[in-house]
Amino acid sequence: MLNQKLIEEVSAKLKDAFSQSPGADIEKNLRAVLQSVFAKLDLVTREEFDVQQAVLLRTREKLTQLEAKVAEMEKSREAKAP
Repeated sequence: MLNQKLIEEVSAKLKDAFSQSPGADIEKNLRAVLQSVFAKLDLVTREEFDVQQAVLLRTREKLTQLEAKVAEMEKSREAKAP
């Protein structure tokens, strides 16, 4: 069975080798390209989306209340009209 120290050493060496390889540069360049594309798409964060969703829910609830009140007022008006 391999001991923990040997595993940590191998892991550290692999990590060091990868950080010095062209793979790290490719990853950095790819991240930069993706950030540029996402910026152009004018995306919103999940937090902003959740906030707007909550606002929409409250607005729908208020609209439902107002619709019920208008319907009640219309019934009242029709009942009073000869």
